[in-house]
Amino acid sequence: MKLIIAIIRSERLSEVLEALYRADVRGLTVSPVRGHGGEVEQVETYRGTRVKVDLQDKMRLEIGVSEPFVEATVHAILESARTGQVGDGKVFVLPVEAVYRIRTGERDEAAVTPQPLDGHL
Repeated sequence: MKLIIAIIRSERLSEVLEALYRADVRGLTVSPVRGHGGEVEQVETYRGTRVKVDLQDKMRLEIGVSEPFVEATVHAILESARTGQVGDGKVFVLPVEAVYRIRTGERDEAAVTPQPLDGHL
């Protein structure tokens, strides 16, 4: 099992979510974050004062997947988040020691496998 963490441009979120859905990746968490990577410094004027903007608005996706879904998940993110410009983001793939589904107590792969809700996925 792996935890995939992706930091992407905010404006690419819809495209990434659509690509993940097409790749049958269902469970994920999305959080707004601010960060700085390779972007060039940005200076803005705020109420007559010049302010250096160091942090950019980004979105953080966290996705727990079983081994068969790792490559498809990463590929979906890379292809849909890419603009070709500095600041497109990063994808991190981390090992997961254990995961539990709170509702049922299922563990590991059973806990990251989508469950039908009222007969539907």
